[in-house]
Amino acid sequence: MKMKLIAAAASFAVSGNVWAQDLQITVTNLTQGMYFTPLVIAAHSADASMFVVGESASPELQAIAEGGDISGMGTLLTSVSADLVENPADGLLAPGARIETSLSSADGNDYLSLASMLLPTNDGFVGLNSWKIPTEPGTYSFTLNAYDAGTEANDEIVNGAGAPGEPGIPAAPGMNAGIGATGVTSTEDNVLVHIHRGNLGDDDLSGGKSDLDNTVHRWLNPVARITIVVN
Repeated sequence: MKMKLIAAAASFAVSGNVWAQDLQITVTNLTQGMYFTPLVIAAHSADASMFVVGESASPELQAIAEGGDISGMGTLLTSVSADLVENPADGLLAPGARIETSLSSADGNDYLSLASMLLPTNDGFVGLNSWKIPTEPGTYSFTLNAYDAGTEANDEIVNGAGAPGEPGIPAAPGMNAGIGATGVTSTEDNVLVHIHRGNLGDDDLSGGKSDLDNTVHRWLNPVARITIVVN
């Protein structure tokens, strides 16, 4: 079943005791030359998830990973009564930059998830999947990996394509990519969500196999740090 955002039941009773946690969330881009597209951050129930490693990406995750479009995921999250923040950086989050935002999680929404496309990649995204929000107030900090959605071959060709199913990379925001690449690959063996191998790139900005610069766009996990203050 590709759809990973599911409701626990068609209807539920509202408890008379209102429970909520206030979260202060900071996300830092740890990479040298990669940009994060608009983030979607959500507190949700245990019966919902944005993605599952080792399983197929949903169409909504594919839209994020290939084109940075969070609208479909936002709609799904809303449909399961998640508490969410969309695009807190008001656009791209540049290398070395960070964004701070707040989120109040309602009763039952005690898991935190996050997703954002990495540019320039074909279908790479930084992700946090169903982190259990502590009941103990305090500050919690850890790093985040980048994943491959498994929905598109990592050809590393920058051609403006961003719609699901269209090969290529939408853009290189730092304006430091090449042109005329023949493509690193046209197929991928692993079509499930998995840890991203990182960009390969090359040193030929007017041809070669990749449009990506191996002195700028190569990276290894982790790619982000998240700090959560639970009040």
